[in-house]
Amino acid sequence: QVQLVESGGDLVQPGGSLRLSCAASGIAFRSYAMSWYRQAPGKERELVAVIGLVGGTTDYADSVKGRFTISRDNPKNTVYLQMNILKPEDTAVYYCHALHWLGGNPYWGQGTQVTVSS
Repeated sequence: QVQLVESGGDLVQPGGSLRLSCAASGIAFRSYAMSWYRQAPGKERELVAVIGLVGGTTDYADSVKGRFTISRDNPKNTVYLQMNILKPEDTAVYYCHALHWLGGNPYWGQGTQVTVSS
């Protein structure tokens, strides 16, 4: 059974930082590109950051470049999202996403809430 379990979401003040984690099980983690998506109330889900199989390739949405960093620890089957200089517009449910390098159906986590507010 495949599971992606996110953690680390919280209420934080503007300018603060959070680190999200996504622990994967039931998949050959090293064979999956990992991503973080987010969905704010009333908005469509959007891609935030993606990291390649061994972590050498990353890409970010323009809105988070320079503030967020995605990384992965393959021996721990975990992907992280370090979020700095958080803004109220970063408020959303953040989802972990896994896609095999050969394609196919992706896997999703259940989401973790991030709220940026004073």
